[in-house]
Amino acid sequence: MPNIRISFEAAFALLWLPIQAQAADITVFAAASLKNALDQIAEEYQTRTGDHVLISYDGSSKLAKQIQQGAPVDVFISASPEWMDVLEADGLIQPATRRDLLGNDLVLVAAGQVPAVQIGVGFDLRAVLAGGKLSMAMVESVPAGQYGKAALESLGIWDSVAADIVQSENVRAALRLVTIGEAPYGIVYGSDSISDDEGGDKVSVVGSFPADSHPPIRYPVAQMTGHDGAEVAAFLAELSSSRADEIFTGQGFKVLK
Repeated sequence: MPNIRISFEAAFALLWLPIQAQAADITVFAAASLKNALDQIAEEYQTRTGDHVLISYDGSSKLAKQIQQGAPVDVFISASPEWMDVLEADGLIQPATRRDLLGNDLVLVAAGQVPAVQIGVGFDLRAVLAGGKLSMAMVESVPAGQYGKAALESLGIWDSVAADIVQSENVRAALRLVTIGEAPYGIVYGSDSISDDEGGDKVSVVGSFPADSHPPIRYPVAQMTGHDGAEVAAFLAELSSSRADEIFTGQGFKVLK
């Protein structure tokens, strides 16, 4: 009987080995604004395929610099074409895999329920702030902050509120300051106001910035140089599947085809 038992255990181990070999670890660096949507896509993908999708979220600039420093990444999704351009110029992405995946809007949010405003040229944002702070992502390096600064400059508002801006390392951190009441207003992506508004009453969208007040918001995605394999390519394709489109749209993104 002992020999029979060992035989069964060995057989089970042999059956399990191919299953283990099929599983892959796919490492993704992604803009912080993608967290809710991408977490859901990755969870469903892992359940279906058995592959492990490991995602790090932060400001696109910080992630791109980590890739430049040798971080072992399979897929990068940036909130800014410029940072993907930098990596492409460095030979760190596979150009044939690059595409614009998503678009977004730029909105002014407030803590709690606040009446809507009309944002346009000459909009008196300083009066709206009433001495409070304006929360934004880093305006010189993080895409959401860069788009926000461009919009404020385009509308002739920047100089009047520059001294009132508090900057955070990424757009989700900027939204968090509004959510907890540390800043009465903030500039974030439209998708952030949907996906991170727990309970539906902590943050309200009080206005949208005109699309022509800032560069088009685009999220390019690409596979990294030297990181090949069917599993990586399959996950990259998954990001443009009908199910992924549904999740991204539900979280406030614009799917680009």
